[in-house]
Amino acid sequence: GDQSVSHARMSQLRIGYGKALDELFSDVLGVLLHKGLVSLDVVAQDGTRVRANASAPSFRREQSLEHCREQAALHIRAVLAEADDPETTPGEKAARLAAARDYQRRVDEALATVRHLREQGKDEPRASTTDAEARVMKMADGGYRPGYNVQMATAGSTLGGPRTVVGIRLTNMGSDMGSVVPMLDDIERRTGALPKVLLADANHAAHDCIRACAERGVEALIAVPARSQKAGPNADVDPAVQAWRDRMQTERAQQTYRARAALCELSNAHLKTHHGVAQLLVRGLDKVRCVVLLAGLAANLLQHAASLLA
Repeated sequence: GDQSVSHARMSQLRIGYGKALDELFSDVLGVLLHKGLVSLDVVAQDGTRVRANASAPSFRREQSLEHCREQAALHIRAVLAEADDPETTPGEKAARLAAARDYQRRVDEALATVRHLREQGKDEPRASTTDAEARVMKMADGGYRPGYNVQMATAGSTLGGPRTVVGIRLTNMGSDMGSVVPMLDDIERRTGALPKVLLADANHAAHDCIRACAERGVEALIAVPARSQKAGPNADVDPAVQAWRDRMQTERAQQTYRARAALCELSNAHLKTHHGVAQLLVRGLDKVRCVVLLAGLAANLLQHAASLLA
């Protein structure tokens, strides 16, 4: 239409329409389900850590943050004192003041985060003055860096074919434990149904989640952690948990579980290599969620482009 889209407008679209992107993601899933292009017979869940837009040195303890807040207040006063400087343009003065106030806001957010973490029992908590919602977590290469945990549920056939992201969950927790039930809730909210079989690695093997899957009619094929395998049968263990352990010893379960990596790890790889989410350029859970939703939406449209255009 002979119209150019500015960088500012693209950035606003990327981070300012979380609810609309969430609804659009669900609407596309609805179309794919209506056309019979997606089946929830087998769904694989996995999490991948994505580097946050924050540096490790930006994480500070409460005492250091208090000092930063004092310095931020002094800096704002100094900027305001230069308001009558004739050698500085009004635009430059406004930019300096906005930057000083933005830093003060980020320090206040980091302080609030540290105090909240301390109330939760964290020992000597730290928070970033760049992105207060980011957390230091273990990455795929074994190193520890600021990041977010992107959880995706991917549906597809064990024989191959298109992979469809049917659930997205974003957290700032480094562990995947306890994430199965929230993902089932997200899938059901978007599709109106639950998967028949859910595949996940041992990092998802929370007993509460195993019980919830059994109660909701979802067959959980989740790898049994090594420590649980050594424990053996226990009369005090919940029947649903013991049934899960026994099920994972069967040949049928092991054969179906082999499809997990091909389903969910491909989505993780595409997220980082094809959709530009190897390192985040935005800050905060809400903005990061918008970026992940856009990536998931792009993945589904590309996977089913031929069928949708036919």
